[in-house]
Amino acid sequence: MKKIDPKEIRDNAVQLIGHDWMLVTAGTPEHFNMMTASWGGLGFMWKRPVAFVVIRPQRYTFGFIEKGEEFTLSFFSHEYHKALSVCGTTSGRDTDKVAASGLTPYVTENGNVSFGEARLVLECRKLYAEALKPECFLDKAIASEWYAAGDFHKMYIVEILNAWVEE
Repeated sequence: MKKIDPKEIRDNAVQLIGHDWMLVTAGTPEHFNMMTASWGGLGFMWKRPVAFVVIRPQRYTFGFIEKGEEFTLSFFSHEYHKALSVCGTTSGRDTDKVAASGLTPYVTENGNVSFGEARLVLECRKLYAEALKPECFLDKAIASEWYAAGDFHKMYIVEILNAWVEE
């Protein structure tokens, strides 16, 4: 992987996250979990390159994100969609997702986990976190459609510390 400045990311974020998906990976090299996500974004805030991700509290990865300060977002070519499906439909509580997905973990220079098959890796540090609140939805239909069970995501705004692309 080649390290780049986050300003050099050329991908369309809507395509990257909404269609290609990403793996959110948190924890230590000895104990981590990853989950597939297709909601989030990339941008610039507080004079920093940022990403935002939303995680439901019942997801196993949520505890890892809450405990740590940093995590990775890993993006893959379409040929890895099946592996990402495994990571999004099974729980790390009772499944070895690394074995089930066939992905190869590696440790970043900051000690976070990503995967050798990724074509883009963003190493991120938490800046802001807040649970989504039903009363804050201006379009009430969104809360009704996506949160009928009341299981609102927690949103994290994270600084992109490091970015790598495949060479």
